[in-house]
Amino acid sequence: MEEYAKARKLAQKAYRTSLLKGSYPYLQVLDEILSFTKTSSEVDLGLVEIPLDQIAGTKTAGRTQAFAGNFMPLLPEDSEFASKWSSLYHSHLEEGIRDPIKACEFMNRFYVIEGNKRVSVLKYSGAVSVSGQVTRILPEKNDSKEVCIYYEFLDFYKLTAINYLWFSQEGSFPKLLKLMGKQSDHVWSDDEKLDFHSAYIHFTDVFEEKGGRKLSLTSGDAFLLYLEFYGYENLWDKSHSQIRSEITKLWKDFQLYPGKVPLEFSMQPDAETGKPVISRLIPVAPAPLKIAFLHDKTAETSSWTYGHELGRQHLNQVFGAQAETLCYDNINSEELGLKAIEEAVVKGCKVIFTTTPKLLGASIKAAIHYPEVKLLNCSLHTYSGHLRTYYGRLYEAKFLTGALAGILTDTPHVGYLADYPIYGMTANINAFALGVKMTNPEAKIHLEWSTVKERNPDEIFRAKNISYISGQDLITPKYASRKFGLYDIRNGHMINVASPIWHWGKFYERIVREILNSSWKKKEAQTKAVHYWWGISSGMIDVICSKELPAGSGWLLDLIKREFSDSGFNPFFGDLYSQDGTLRSQTGQSLSPEEIITMDWLLDNVEGEIPPIEALIEEAKPMVLLQGLRMSQV
Repeated sequence: MEEYAKARKLAQKAYRTSLLKGSYPYLQVLDEILSFTKTSSEVDLGLVEIPLDQIAGTKTAGRTQAFAGNFMPLLPEDSEFASKWSSLYHSHLEEGIRDPIKACEFMNRFYVIEGNKRVSVLKYSGAVSVSGQVTRILPEKNDSKEVCIYYEFLDFYKLTAINYLWFSQEGSFPKLLKLMGKQSDHVWSDDEKLDFHSAYIHFTDVFEEKGGRKLSLTSGDAFLLYLEFYGYENLWDKSHSQIRSEITKLWKDFQLYPGKVPLEFSMQPDAETGKPVISRLIPVAPAPLKIAFLHDKTAETSSWTYGHELGRQHLNQVFGAQAETLCYDNINSEELGLKAIEEAVVKGCKVIFTTTPKLLGASIKAAIHYPEVKLLNCSLHTYSGHLRTYYGRLYEAKFLTGALAGILTDTPHVGYLADYPIYGMTANINAFALGVKMTNPEAKIHLEWSTVKERNPDEIFRAKNISYISGQDLITPKYASRKFGLYDIRNGHMINVASPIWHWGKFYERIVREILNSSWKKKEAQTKAVHYWWGISSGMIDVICSKELPAGSGWLLDLIKREFSDSGFNPFFGDLYSQDGTLRSQTGQSLSPEEIITMDWLLDNVEGEIPPIEALIEEAKPMVLLQGLRMSQV
């Protein structure tokens, strides 16, 4: 009876807390929940081990007010109920509770039909689970987030029979299988279930000990986020202190889940600062700053890598003995990325640039592991609070070449050849279309993709009598072609008119100078994700033109360039309509950086579409899965 008195105090405390919060103070009643819910069928699950944390209430209202919401008893100590509860508790201490309860499962929460006192005693005693004969009640399928997650759980349950794991976000159950390297139709063996249970409990013990239950995410959410950074393999072999250290590094991510730290856009370089006073008074020759570059291809086989390599060589020329750069080629997987970063750190590199979105995952993991190293990843819309990212506003240059195409074309069509349907690409296409519209309002942009299967853009352009085409922006040394920038293919002769260019060296120089001058530290104290997104005003993006360009056209381009540099001109301004007639921006308004980056629509003067991933060649799919538009809908 002393234990009953203690349990009743816990009940009274929970009851008062619920009242203060304005919530229902007794057990939830499934019959009442179902009166507002459409169900489709019932399934007999047989004997199931039910996690006590997931028992939410009772099936009917009969015994509701005998328990507080935490299943602790509320009735007085001199009641018959109290006597039966105490006897059951004594029996549990002597020989354990063996008889299974009867319950219903709805949305992976359990509601007791028979055995409320058994559940109460077991919860009070700190038990983890109870055996029960369970009937599953299936909700009718609909588009609500909760029901979608539940049906993902049902698919997971068929493979694993695991019911103690829950997520708050759609797509989490399939994502878990992917992170564990399991096929989506693989039925788990008993050993796999035991290993997973061991790993999950090992993690949740530390997570909850550190205060995880006070956060808004589920333990499953936290576990999934942890696996993204540290992987599943051999988790059960890690020490308590190692897991605690890893969880501590991710704590900010847990607190913000499912969001991220606020994003701060650096739209242009900060004003340059001079050397510290002490270094001017007492000249010193410190050891060179070691900088590593990780590329997914080589400068000979990739125009993208070639551009970044030119940037690295620019650093060597500008800083001389102050900086020493290393280059790692063909780092095209997370495993290779982590290995190369580790090698670079061992060699003393304090700054590491990973020049492709493919290495974002490796970059984030390495940034957590090496907090003293300044890691930057070249990607768009993949920001993280653990490292900085960078990219260029290429759409500004595309606007300029579009304006030029509108002036020069003598047909009502201009061609645009895009490669990957990823973040930023649509902004480039639409900016080009706006440039054309500014100088030639009647012209249409015919959009083709180089990565769509069984399609020959050159033949299509030729058949439509299109002469001016915006092609690739960089030249690949090993596979050099004249089809870059804005070019004219009339009469079988190709003439390069103008081309956007990347001056990566300008960006790398400013970042390294910040680090050498110690101005980088000013941003380190901020709790924001920093994304450098520089344009023409920084010198990082530019347009080069043919000498044959008419003087008036060249003068117009210089004028627009000055608008970008001097006044921060945004081409995505005023009334903008997409292909379906939707008004995307109104008079007097401009699209925000986030809206420009994530736009997944095409302007009304563009003919063509954004291709689905199924239409792409196999080589393009990995990049699109990583950075592609609408991938959250796949």
